[in-house]
Amino acid sequence: MTANGKDESATAALQDPLALAQELIRCASVTPEDVGALGVLEAALTQLGFTCHRLRFEEPGTAPVENLYARLGASAPNFCFAGHTDVVPVGTGWSVDPFAAEVKDGALFGRGAADMKGAIACFVAAVARYLEEHTLHNGSISLLITGDEEGLALNGTRKVLDWLTDRNETLDVCLVGEPTNPTQLGDMIKIGRRGSLNGRLTVLGTQGHAAYPHLADNPIPTLLRLLDALTREPLDNGSDTFQPSTLTLTSVDVGNDTTNVIPAEASAAFNIRFNDHHTGESLTTWLNETLTEAADGAAFELDSHISGESFVTPPGPLSDLVSAAVKAVTGHTPQLSTSGGTSDARFIKDACPVCEFGMIGLTMHKADERASIADLNSLTDIYRRVLHGFLTP
Repeated sequence: MTANGKDESATAALQDPLALAQELIRCASVTPEDVGALGVLEAALTQLGFTCHRLRFEEPGTAPVENLYARLGASAPNFCFAGHTDVVPVGTGWSVDPFAAEVKDGALFGRGAADMKGAIACFVAAVARYLEEHTLHNGSISLLITGDEEGLALNGTRKVLDWLTDRNETLDVCLVGEPTNPTQLGDMIKIGRRGSLNGRLTVLGTQGHAAYPHLADNPIPTLLRLLDALTREPLDNGSDTFQPSTLTLTSVDVGNDTTNVIPAEASAAFNIRFNDHHTGESLTTWLNETLTEAADGAAFELDSHISGESFVTPPGPLSDLVSAAVKAVTGHTPQLSTSGGTSDARFIKDACPVCEFGMIGLTMHKADERASIADLNSLTDIYRRVLHGFLTP
């Protein structure tokens, strides 16, 4: 054992991210199930000298979620890697077993290879490579890993951050390993994200016979009128930092299998991805005012949920550090972007500066999700360079 409390033989073995990525993928941790994934990660980090805390959180009406916070060192500054071991369902169309972690044609196949068990393995391998070269005298390295990023995100990162606050433990900067690169490693660093609002609109009518429409109140024409009012004009044209906001219809439901019955209600679901021209509150107000005017007295109900506000970490020391590491390894100067969906960075941004950089996202959430073995090694070296730049004088 060294002064850092790490096992030197384990440090050498963990410098290659492939084996750990395979172990993680072989745990079928579809949200919110863990199925041993965090145990695999905890065992690896313990060998490197980390102190690990398994954190289980649960809210009424939700499934319990397992999380992991691990820290090496006790002094400031604390550099945090953040991510998630939960994955989306496998779906159909795979040419391989999605949880076999098969390697073929120079790539690792499996659910989570890109999003984001591959990056988590690179976190660990990067720490192992860093510790091979340096003794951690000043500063700390931590990992904040959740099990519900792909789900409701109620019992994961935000709860771990609350737990850290209660312990008076601080994160100084954070790098999230989401798959940020569109086509090649080095394309893009995410320094912010648009906000997200989910809505379900239900129009209430009166059921009746299709041959006697005057004796019923058909909700479908009203629903179509309301949806037209919501989608007729763009929400905005974007801002200096963000793409235009979008309102996307995701479902229209009547639930009527009978051709001669007018239904009693009709509903539609939608998602708004919004930039810094809006807040969740201002959009909720706009939705209610627009729908009330378009309804012209018709009865409707709107259920909306804000899953995150837009945010940006202005370019600065953290994004400069990551950009320099990316350029050194890949030769590419990454774009600083706020595009894409939401991530747990929306919670971490309240604790410290945060940015995101991980694998290529072309196959995430798809059949035959995969990560290039060469990219796994390059990403590990990028993370190692970031640690070196942050922790080494």
